[in-house]
Amino acid sequence: MTTTALIVGDLQAGIVDNYPFAAGVLPVMERVLPAARAAGIPVIFIRFGLRASGLDVAAGNQVISTLHGAGTLFHEESPETLVHPRIKPLPGEAVVLKHRASAFAATDLDLLLRAQRIDSLVLTGVATGAMVAATLYDAADRDYRLTVLSDACADGEPDVHDFLINRVFPARGAEVLTSHEWTARL
Repeated sequence: MTTTALIVGDLQAGIVDNYPFAAGVLPVMERVLPAARAAGIPVIFIRFGLRASGLDVAAGNQVISTLHGAGTLFHEESPETLVHPRIKPLPGEAVVLKHRASAFAATDLDLLLRAQRIDSLVLTGVATGAMVAATLYDAADRDYRLTVLSDACADGEPDVHDFLINRVFPARGAEVLTSHEWTARL
């Protein structure tokens, strides 16, 4: 028997409110979340944040250094790193704080999934070329079955999104569906 969880990655207030490509995912998630919950599928929210002190920012990591330097937008204690209020977690739903692109990197996500005997993940969120791709590769290495909802992910570079969704993810064994296709199966 396959037990599935829905992963909602980096759809936090500061990202959604400041990056127009990310805002386009919210209406899709407003349909997907109730359908998943009604089907009894656990929802796990992933949020990205760095220590305001910068202690978790390596000098040689240009991407993380740039994010840390973007004011409080990516500081873990900032309200900007909370899950966007339009799709906020329900009581009892897990929220995992991560400090790098993959939702598995130095987090307890794998522990949460294995404790619930989850072996199949449905990935959503932003950005396709960062959180979604990094989490997909990490999850595949951990032997999870993978589905990606193509319209529940987005990237600031649409060609990167399209290439990953249409070529890379299916080649790595992930099933790629639209949110309508997935919810119709529930």
